[in-house]
Amino acid sequence: MITIQNLKKSFRTEEVETLALNNVNLKVDDGEFVAIMGPSGCGKSTLLNIIGMLDNPTEGSYNFAGNEVSGLKESQRTELRKGNLGFVFQSFNLIDELTVFENVELPLIYLNISKSERKQRVTEVLERMKMAHRANHFPQQLSGGQQQRVAISRAVITKPKLILADEPTGNLDSKNGLEVMNLLTELNQDGTTIVMVTHSDHDSHFAHRVVHLFDGQIVTQNQNRPVGAAI
Repeated sequence: MITIQNLKKSFRTEEVETLALNNVNLKVDDGEFVAIMGPSGCGKSTLLNIIGMLDNPTEGSYNFAGNEVSGLKESQRTELRKGNLGFVFQSFNLIDELTVFENVELPLIYLNISKSERKQRVTEVLERMKMAHRANHFPQQLSGGQQQRVAISRAVITKPKLILADEPTGNLDSKNGLEVMNLLTELNQDGTTIVMVTHSDHDSHFAHRVVHLFDGQIVTQNQNRPVGAAI
């Protein structure tokens, strides 16, 4: 699904150039669950942004599902993201003015899905995530764990090939964090590829492979026997 070769990303100001990623090579197969770890400032978020087509590399190649992404214009990256990628963030990124149902429905509106199909798909996903009883609530009426369940619902509503998770349990207590990791594990077992950035050794054990970044370079990659998890 993902093939990255000799990837570099630099950021320039008037006085200094910072090399955030330096000669990164990475392959992620269909159905894998990969965790990316490393100290703050090592390039984890930069790499995730490039994989998520939110940014372009300075040099190198990034191929997603047969499409060369590096060098695409922003509008082309946006089009390729639609329906292919789902995002889960540490801060949830829900829209406070929209209900749970409306937050989850939003990606389907962008895809011009009919109203009747949107209702069916949102209802099914919320039931699966055990959030159907909160469909008409607003994000601020939910606990952190519930908000992350809604965010995951929104991420999977388009049935994406790939979910990118950036510190998905970072704002949660251990109980709610475990529930979120169980949800991601179940989605992966159903065939969704997952790439997750995390500082948590505990969360990394749910992945098939752990990639360690340091100073913008991959220094080690370790195979895991993932934790068995179920809701």
